Parts: sequence; C-alpha cells; structure tokens
Amino acid sequence: MADPAAVERLREIVLKAASAIASVSTAAKLDEDLARAGLPPSVSGDSKPKRAANSAALVPADRLRDVVLGLLHQDTWLSPQDRITAQDCIWEQEQHPTIEKRTRRDIARAVPGNILADHYPRFRALLGTLFDLGQGQIFLLQTRDGSLGGQIDRHFHHNDDWTVEELFDALGAVDASDRRFALLLEGMVSGATVTDEAAQRQLVEAINGPLTVPGLELRETGSADGYPVFELVATRARGGRPKQLIFGSSRKPDLRLIDAIDNDLEVLDHHDDVLVYDRPIGPAGLRWRDLQTWWQETHHIEDDAEAKRQLWQRLGRSLPRNAPHQTLLFVEYHEIYSDVLPDLPALLPEVWRHWDHKTVKERGKDALVQFRMDFLLLAPGGARIVLEVDGQTHYASEQGRRGERRWSPDGDRYAHTMAQTRDLGLAGYEVYRFGTNELEEEDKDEVRAMLTHFFDNLFRRHRIAAPRRSN
Repeated sequence: MADPAAVERLREIVLKAASAIASVSTAAKLDEDLARAGLPPSVSGDSKPKRAANSAALVPADRLRDVVLGLLHQDTWLSPQDRITAQDCIWEQEQHPTIEKRTRRDIARAVPGNILADHYPRFRALLGTLFDLGQGQIFLLQTRDGSLGGQIDRHFHHNDDWTVEELFDALGAVDASDRRFALLLEGMVSGATVTDEAAQRQLVEAINGPLTVPGLELRETGSADGYPVFELVATRARGGRPKQLIFGSSRKPDLRLIDAIDNDLEVLDHHDDVLVYDRPIGPAGLRWRDLQTWWQETHHIEDDAEAKRQLWQRLGRSLPRNAPHQTLLFVEYHEIYSDVLPDLPALLPEVWRHWDHKTVKERGKDALVQFRMDFLLLAPGGARIVLEVDGQTHYASEQGRRGERRWSPDGDRYAHTMAQTRDLGLAGYEVYRFGTNELEEEDKDEVRAMLTHFFDNLFRRHRIAAPRRSN
C-alpha cells in the first residue's frame, strides 16, 4: 500500500485489535489467539500488552490490508468505531461512486420516512451495521438510553419528531464515506429491511430522482428471498462531458486540427453547413432550451419563436433526403412532446463520432465503425443515447440482373450492423435501433403510438419528467 497515511491508520487498527486480544487471552495462549486473528506470534515483550504490540508491529505493510479485512470478517476484536475506521480506510483504496453532500440531503428530503418507520426494527438493525449507535447510560437512578441509538428510537420512532434529514445528520451519514452511504441506500431498499415490494419500489423511486444528478441509480439486479435486489450503479457510462458536438451535416465535414495538444478543432465548412455546439454541457444534459439559446445568441435572433422555428428547420434540412423514415422519427418526436420540448433532451441529427481525413477507400471499410449517428440525445447524468433507423441496407443486399433486382438477406451486412452496435455500447453509448418497417408514413397513428411508448419509457428510465399534451 503506497499511501503512508493509510498504512499508519491500518497499523493503528491492527494494534488496537492486538491489544483487545491481549486483554482477554492468557499469556500461554496469546500467540495462538493472535494467530487466529491473522497476526504473527510475538518475539519479545515481558507482558501481554507489549507482546501484542510487538506482534502488530511485525505485520509487513503490504499485508496490513489483508489482516484488517480478516479482523472485519471475524467481527470480534474491533470496537464499533474502530470497525468504521477500518472499513473506511479499506474503501479509500477502492473506486466507489461519488455522492456529494447536496445530493445526500436531497435524497434525505425525498425519502418517505413513514416507510422506514413502518419497518423500524429492521431499519434500526441496518443502522447498527453501518454506524456506531453507542450504549445506553444511567441517569438519576433511572435507566435511560442516552446513546445515539436511544435518541433515534425516541425521536425517529416513538416521538416521530425527526425528519429523515435530521436522522442522517445525527448518524453522520451526510459526511460518511461514499461506500458507507451507498450501503445505507442499498440497505434501506433491501427486502431484509423493507418486507414489502411495493414499499421497496416506492423508496427506490424517491431516491433515484436526486441520484440522477451524479449519474447514478439504484438498479434492480436480481432477487433474494423473493424480494428484488437493488444496487447502486453508474448511469454515466462515459467519463467526462462532451467538449464539442459536430452535428447537422449528412456529408463529411471539413475539419482541421489546430492544436494537437489541446485537441482543438476548426471547422472549415460554412458555419451553417455544419453545426458545432461547444458550450459546457451540465448534469441535466443538452436540452432543447440550451440548444435554442445557443442558436439564438450565435445567430443574433431576438424573437424566441423565430429562433425555435429556424433551428427546427435547420436541423430538419440536415436529414438525408433519401431517408423519409428518419425524418418521420424526427418530426414525431417534436410533435408528440411539443408542449414540454424545452426541458427535454435535444434530438440531435447526423452527429459525427469518428472523423478521418482519409477516405474509406484509402483507410479500409472497417477502419471506422459508426462514424456518424442518426440521432443523439444527451440525457441527465451524462447518458449518451443513440437512435438508429435501419433500412434494408443494414441487413440485406440487392441481387439479380437489372430489372429483376431483389433484396436478399446478407449475413456480412447484418454482422457489420451488429459490430456498430457493440462498438457504441462498449464505448458507453446506449443504442436503440428502429426498422424502417416501423416508421411508415401510411401507418402514422401506429408510429406515433409506438414512439410515444418508447420515449415515455426511455424518459422514465433516465428520470426525465415529460408530461404530454392531452389532445
């Protein structure tokens, strides 16, 4: 372990455990008891405490972590506070999702405390595994539990005069390590704590709202004893936010790398032939209102309605003329959600992901897979959602003589399409493909119903509120 401070903290924990062992062991059995705890035998010392300290000092730095993990597993020789310190020291060396204090408070304010109160004995047991709740004390010859656990019993359970946020403050949950707070959330929604699946899901729904900001969610990953299991996972698959978006061009843009060190690009096309969004994209993603503001300011348009009209027309013009199904999807998205569009992710057409100054002929057809995306949505939490409209060319090829040509299944083309999907998925993009048969103009009512169902569920998955107009 490279961090000297972490080594020192772990050694202090081992020393305390060794001292605890010495306090209950006999001189004859001390080395045996130390060995059971993963510690080496003492080689000097004229008393049990000195021998125990000597044993702790003999543990090599690179074994301290393993020894502490063993002590945590035995759950015998560490005080509650030392146990917490040991866990946090171990977790510091691992990668865990960061949950900022503001998000923690937002979660506390969103959690329905009545559900935890209804399952209080199990919830209280969970808290005891994660925090030092202390011991009861004697006041004025009467037994009164003045410990933290006793205060929680009185104020959160019996008197019901603590909110969940006040409970979190008393526990120190707002300042706890990221891993401890994650375990608290996962424990709160587990079947071991809340023995009612509907209540479990209500808690998850409440907690996942604030978790959208850091790009996290409690996701159902399995079941245990008949109850769903939820784990904290990252929805922000990409590390970092987009630096610039090159979109709105169905032909290859003319780009120049003007600073290779900073990866700065210059677009040499006319500014209206290729669109470049280079403003910061925050936790809420890139919404239509953000895109419209950028368009309005860069084109010096004073009227909001005019800016909206011009932007929509410009995006529509970038769609390939021979792709009516792609156009239908674009139009339907804006018509279905016209009343709430400003707060929804902007549907960006013809977005460039790869760019190469050489041609496909020079580089090879498989050099760059999925160089341009039909549509991209930048959702809250850093999610990047790709929508692709697949015609027959994605899975079939034309065969036969002139005048007798027909489409036939083509395994190579289908494999190429699947390779594109895998490539994007592994790069952290969420990919959804539509067949052109699903997007026929003559079946417009069915198309709208299908797209409404899809986008409603997509928005629900990413915690995006999108009420639609009633008519």
